[in-house]
Amino acid sequence: MKILVIEDSRSSLKLLCDHIRKMYFQPIPAETGHQGVDLFLKERPDLVLLDVVMPDIDGFEVARQIRQIETPGEWTPIIFLSSLNKDQDIERGIGAGGDDYLLKPVSEVVLGAKIRAMQRILQMRQSLVVLTRKLDNANQELKRLTSLDGLTGIANRRHFDAVLLREWRRAMRMGEELSIIMADIDFFKLYNDTYGHQNGDECLRQIAQALSHTTDRGGDLLARYGGEEFIAVLPGTSLNGASFVAEQMRKTVSDLRIPHPSAPFGHITASFGVASAIAMPETDPQDLVGAADLALYKAKHLGRNQICQTLSFDPQEN
Repeated sequence: MKILVIEDSRSSLKLLCDHIRKMYFQPIPAETGHQGVDLFLKERPDLVLLDVVMPDIDGFEVARQIRQIETPGEWTPIIFLSSLNKDQDIERGIGAGGDDYLLKPVSEVVLGAKIRAMQRILQMRQSLVVLTRKLDNANQELKRLTSLDGLTGIANRRHFDAVLLREWRRAMRMGEELSIIMADIDFFKLYNDTYGHQNGDECLRQIAQALSHTTDRGGDLLARYGGEEFIAVLPGTSLNGASFVAEQMRKTVSDLRIPHPSAPFGHITASFGVASAIAMPETDPQDLVGAADLALYKAKHLGRNQICQTLSFDPQEN
């Protein structure tokens, strides 16, 4: 434990440093206020013993400067040493940033007790800091896990809804287009019936990982929407741009060549619906999801393993 001792009287400074060494702590002596501030910056002591009356700047100003040097979350105990014993002097010392106040001449026993008390406070504070960091890390990990789909490892629907709303509001501010891609694995129920749910789960995992590589642009998000459905939000992307991404996704799924003899193509494929809009106050982001879902329905109705797109939110206009 390093203790900075700021005392202008050389005899008192030597005596205090001797007391500190007897306690097996390291004293850092300073004879002026300015020297004390410089040493605080250089040494970063664990505790400061600070004389109030000094020839250059008084202890109250030194304490204020030390508190200004400390970064947010830092705290170094400051014990004032003074022959001034009025209530106003003690109040002023605490107001300047001090934590305790000892009257001169300082008793070696009392000084040792005060230092050990501050040491215990520092240890408890450090334990709390460590615990707080662990809790913060645990909360961050919990937040991450609650945003992921347990089966595929990509974002879940809850996280998608939150990101969609955030990107919708941002698009409204910026006057930008926002696009949605909705995907559905073709004849997936038949695949499960043929190969079992374990193989079906593995199929979904492979497809999720493959699709995630096609939506790795910063800001894009791919999520599992439910069952065998996936959904992606593409900020700042036009309908044509989103359709290009959807075609890449369709080809990626097909190129996996996951066997599915009961399906018309002989392997797993997927259908895609694409919708795009400029966010407006009178519209809702879920309308855009509905438009993509309608386009997906068209793609499946027209034979699957293809993409369809729509600009309109109103199903009657499509």
